[in-house]
Amino acid sequence: MSEEKKVEEKKEIEIPAKFKSIVEEIEKMNVLDLSELVTVLEDKFNVSAAAPAMAMAVPVAGAEGEAVEEKSEFDVTLIAPGDAKINVIKVVKEITGLGLKEAKGMVDGVPKVIKEKVAKEEAEELKKKLEDAGATVELK
Repeated sequence: MSEEKKVEEKKEIEIPAKFKSIVEEIEKMNVLDLSELVTVLEDKFNVSAAAPAMAMAVPVAGAEGEAVEEKSEFDVTLIAPGDAKINVIKVVKEITGLGLKEAKGMVDGVPKVIKEKVAKEEAEELKKKLEDAGATVELK
């Protein structure tokens, strides 16, 4: 596709007047600043900029009977500490090897990934430990 067609296909977005100054400031930012801004907004408003799971494409077996690869690595995500927050902090400290202050910070900043890219068995074991302590946990 030629460069001219790419420019022509660029969709013009109408920006409401009340957001115009904010959008102009964002346009001036570099990629690292934008990434930091997104993180700050996610933390401030306890939201996620990630696409919802339902909107993401789910791999399925094709008509030719292609095998769907089973996921082998999981992220253990703490969703909520529950009523026994102190017990959850202790388990997070044990799992991560962090100090008490850092573990408390992770529990206070939910949802938070506690451990990334772990094997299925280990992920399920960590999930059970956290749930036994009273937490709500999700494997992704």
